[in-house]
Amino acid sequence: MTTPLVLASTSPQRRAILEQLRLPFQIVPPVYDELPGTSPLERAAGKARSVDGGESPVLGVDTEVLLDGALLGKPADESEAEAMLEALGGRTHEVVSGLCLRTAAWEELHSETTYVTFRTLTPRELAHYVSSGEWRGRAGAYAIQGLGASLVERLDGDFLNVVGLPAALLVRLLATRFAGAYGFG
Repeated sequence: MTTPLVLASTSPQRRAILEQLRLPFQIVPPVYDELPGTSPLERAAGKARSVDGGESPVLGVDTEVLLDGALLGKPADESEAEAMLEALGGRTHEVVSGLCLRTAAWEELHSETTYVTFRTLTPRELAHYVSSGEWRGRAGAYAIQGLGASLVERLDGDFLNVVGLPAALLVRLLATRFAGAYGFG
């Protein structure tokens, strides 16, 4: 039997992606304070390092949304969500994830960037999306795996990275570090 991954996250999106990939895993919430000014890679490493995986590999991930280098966090209310979405309309932004996969013997640190271009959005479309409430708790004020897909014109990179876990990167690492053990490599 393959040793399950230890996911240092409580994110339902990350859990769903690991289930989609049919990877065995268990969730251990990280004990880590995210510091302002740190990168997704630093935060992913901090999360993974805060968890003792025993014999299992530990996975830490952190994702952020950037528009022209400015961080778009999770909007506090509807007006902030609408302002973020309006800023994203007709433009390309970056979704950057840091990923840390580690065991007691080694650690892999990698970043993944996906470029997302939104359609030009009308006031009616903005109001419709904001009224859906899907923006709540979402960096950049949208969820691409839901109604937010209707806002997107083009995507360059890993779709699942935008959802919350750079799956192609994770699969490459598992295929290299654990050839055949998780069904990859």
